[in-house]
Amino acid sequence: MHKGGGIGAGRDTAGGPAGVVAGLLARARAAQAEYERWPQERIDEAALACGWAIMKPGNNRALAEMAVRDTGLGSVADKLVKNHRKTLGLLRDIKGVRTVGVIAEYPERGIIEIARPVGVVAAITPSTNPAATPANKIINALKCGNAIVLAPSPKGWSTCAALVGFVHAELAKIGAPRDLVQMLPAPVTKDATYELMRQADLVAATGSQANIRAAYSSGKPAIGVGQGNVVSIVDVSADLADAAAKIARSKTFDNATSCSSENAVLILAQVYDATLRELAAQGGVMLDADEKSRLQALMFPGGKLAPAATAQSAPRIAGLAGLDRPAARNARFLMVEETGTGPAFPFSGEKLAPVLAVYRAQDFDAACALTRRIYDYQGKGHSVSIHTRDDAQALRLGLELPVARVIVNQAHCIATGGSFDNGLPFSLSMGCGTWGGNSFSDNMHWRHFLNITRISRPIPEKVPGEDEIFGSYHARYGR
Repeated sequence: MHKGGGIGAGRDTAGGPAGVVAGLLARARAAQAEYERWPQERIDEAALACGWAIMKPGNNRALAEMAVRDTGLGSVADKLVKNHRKTLGLLRDIKGVRTVGVIAEYPERGIIEIARPVGVVAAITPSTNPAATPANKIINALKCGNAIVLAPSPKGWSTCAALVGFVHAELAKIGAPRDLVQMLPAPVTKDATYELMRQADLVAATGSQANIRAAYSSGKPAIGVGQGNVVSIVDVSADLADAAAKIARSKTFDNATSCSSENAVLILAQVYDATLRELAAQGGVMLDADEKSRLQALMFPGGKLAPAATAQSAPRIAGLAGLDRPAARNARFLMVEETGTGPAFPFSGEKLAPVLAVYRAQDFDAACALTRRIYDYQGKGHSVSIHTRDDAQALRLGLELPVARVIVNQAHCIATGGSFDNGLPFSLSMGCGTWGGNSFSDNMHWRHFLNITRISRPIPEKVPGEDEIFGSYHARYGR
């Protein structure tokens, strides 16, 4: 495969990225042309087959172990939970959902809605979740009658390949075409990934912001996600022990591979010291100024986040940073006190590690203002967390902050991508709206993988009078 040149290079080379991708797409289109004629019941079987391919205990174990071994990111135990839970939740969400034929009728409007596949989906997936994210997109794509071709990260290629093998084995059981699910061959290059985006019918991109920008500039419809940098606000009315337990659980799950993991906690001054004690009771260790400086040198050499600490355990990070204090070497997560935001304060940005920036806010107004400044630096559009007993404060965040989700009294990275105890769709891809440079602000789910055809029939004419439309306006402002 051609490796040289920038994105899009080598398009005219038959054996280069363009030719390789064209072969994959031709097989995908042939499979999809057959598959889209299947009835809903068989489509649903295909989605279930793909779900079982990752949830089957032996498969799940193999994928979790391979992911950690080959990417060096995360925790096997947590990936087992993630692969199972995210897939089970998605299958719950799509159970009984019609995605074939007529899916809605509105007689009073003379409208009938018909579900139609988008065709072949190009799925860009990250190394942080090399099994769970591809599985999620495969299931959503097949549920809607599509074929899919995956572009995994180079580190995640082996795990994705194993997953695709498991999927093919399950599809064979139900007589589904194996070419419904394919992936780019190794080595995965920028050129090949771009060609896939350019030649497919829809791009579903999760991963680096460079890949997201490429998806949106590919010339094809794209649903891409924004950068995470979640702030969690601890209000004076919060159950502090419960808040600390949930923050710690979320901050440490899978070594913070999730973009939904808390990156900063803003504690109101009245409960600041008490909250720190609760966080310490959960295994958090506050670093002193010298330790913070050493950690910053490891994580942000030159001011930019480096991969050395990404998705590593807190003890390993402490060792890499040269932190000698036994408490730091045995911490569940590390904490640093911070005051500012922006490039001069790198801990105010996304860390993808069990490291938590801690801020003191004098009151709730100050907490809102500081959260906005953090998001002006990184994370705008994604989500915010609040621990409070005051519903009005959660509503205020939703009305004022540039976020697509407000997560109330929950472990954020567990909740924001859907949970069995909240109503958000199960997903590993979070749209961040126009705030985050995205075309959508939902959790990526089945609806994003469908076209809708509408049949319109005539209904009795309803023409409003001028006064019905302009009456209140004219009464107030005149004609």
